Amino acid sequence: MKRIVLPLLALAGIGASDAPGPHLNQIGFRPDTAKRAIIAASGSTPLPWQLLDEAGRVVAEGRTTYFGPDAASGDKVHRIDFASYTKAGTYRLRIDGHVSHPFAIDAGVYRPLARASLNFFYQQRAGVPIDARFAGGSQWARAAGHVKEVVTCFKGADLAGTNWPGCPYTLDVTGGWYDAGDQGKYVVNGSIALWMLQNLYEVDAGSPPFPDGAAALPEAGNGIDDLLDETRWEMRFLLAMQVPDGQELALPGGRQGRGPYTLTDIDAGGMAHHKIADRNWTKLPTAPSDDREERLLYPPSTAATLNLAATAAQCARIWRGVDKGFAKRCLVAAGKAYQAALRNPDVYAAQAFNGSGGYGDNDLGDELYWATAELYATTGMPELAEALHRNPLHTAALTAEPSWGGTAALGTISLATATGVPPSERAAARAKLIALADRFLEEDIRSGYHIPYASTAYQWGSNSGLLGRAMILALAARFTRERRYRDAEVDAMDYVLGRNPLDQSYVSGFGWKPMRNPHHRFWAHQFDAKTPGPPPGVLSGGANSTSFPEPASAPMKGHCVGQRCWIDDARAYAHNEVAINWNAPLVWVASDLAMPPRP
Repeated sequence: MKRIVLPLLALAGIGASDAPGPHLNQIGFRPDTAKRAIIAASGSTPLPWQLLDEAGRVVAEGRTTYFGPDAASGDKVHRIDFASYTKAGTYRLRIDGHVSHPFAIDAGVYRPLARASLNFFYQQRAGVPIDARFAGGSQWARAAGHVKEVVTCFKGADLAGTNWPGCPYTLDVTGGWYDAGDQGKYVVNGSIALWMLQNLYEVDAGSPPFPDGAAALPEAGNGIDDLLDETRWEMRFLLAMQVPDGQELALPGGRQGRGPYTLTDIDAGGMAHHKIADRNWTKLPTAPSDDREERLLYPPSTAATLNLAATAAQCARIWRGVDKGFAKRCLVAAGKAYQAALRNPDVYAAQAFNGSGGYGDNDLGDELYWATAELYATTGMPELAEALHRNPLHTAALTAEPSWGGTAALGTISLATATGVPPSERAAARAKLIALADRFLEEDIRSGYHIPYASTAYQWGSNSGLLGRAMILALAARFTRERRYRDAEVDAMDYVLGRNPLDQSYVSGFGWKPMRNPHHRFWAHQFDAKTPGPPPGVLSGGANSTSFPEPASAPMKGHCVGQRCWIDDARAYAHNEVAINWNAPLVWVASDLAMPPRP
């Protein structure tokens, strides 16, 4: 990314706080991990700090370390490190006369966050009423939306002039998770969110973070791990999005620009429809049960098909010891999807529709690698091993954390962690992940706020990217048993929970300054006082210095630097929307940090 160095004149952008700090994780720290804080100050002389217990007694003290100007925040940064203090309790940090709010040092500090962030997925369920008993209170209960969702395909002209002929079938796609602040359901974004939760179960199968009864779910008590109960809700939806066997559809092949597209009849059996969504955008607020827009299937894509193949193969692997019938169903669907993608390798997602997000991706090599890795990890088939080894991404270094448009790391993680992968394959995958984690460690050191991201360019959904990096660091900590990786994982979580220049916890219900006004059609209290705010555990997309597409955020353009380009405003969808693929790494990392370091 292009590095932008901005003058340190104004410490805050529009809507930002000028509080100098101390900035720290607002829920607190485990005794056995890093404990860092940041304060902004004009001078370079180290400043005195004291850690105060509940009675106001000084229990630890020292002086800050001056870092200097930090381009990503606009601050002159001083750092505080009190990792050596490990006694459980409630504390405040005093630095040069500035005193923090109380925070905890406690081994269980992340458990409530792990549970609340998983509950987000229950509250995003489609097709069923959300019960106050499981949602945390009557304010978050709601009627079922999109019940018995039996739908057919979009037919007619799209916004670019392509005339779509529709399809001669309907699919029952009831269920699944609503994607974000809208009520569309997308195979691509649903898949990465699902994969992360399934992976959390897989990597912690020996000590599951959500055994039966641990989560607030209607299925609790059914004898099945609660994390699997929640993931099955989405997996069933993804399976339902598969095109029937032998079905021909008119679809665009190859890169054709913005359209109108030339459509060709192809055998689309086994492919996955890209999304199910409204014909037109609904207003804010609109509860799911109040949505009166026509719901439609949108054309299949190779990306969605490979996402289905990958997650269904992963499903087959983790369910075969729990529900053999469901595992078999997933494996059959994965095989059909994989073959369909090989047969139709370049059907890119059509973009010219109203009422929903596009999730377009013009590079599908990473999705093919991911799907191949998942199927190989599940089946061990020699022909899949050959296909995996032919894929250039198999030997290439990893370059980025996982995202919906960049899935290579997901395949590598499965090769590194799944049971039954040959030792040499596992070792090579782990080496790639450790090398990527080392890059993030280097950025952690260079960043003024001591986070594993050193750029000044903050993208849409930046908090999700940072937590994706935390996942890589957590895995490196497991593979190497080196504390420095886990401490950097903590650094990422610290930023999300308040160690940032806005002194902002980006998670609703957690910290002294939590996110309150997400872009969401039901948690829309800013628009209508009769609707609720967000339940605890919902992650904001976070700082976005690259895109200001709506009037609420437009005044920040050109007036904020990286980490300060954020506003807690429900109208600011590019900065304060919520999404399943953003909350999924929050669940993963919070669950990992809720437990002692793994052997």
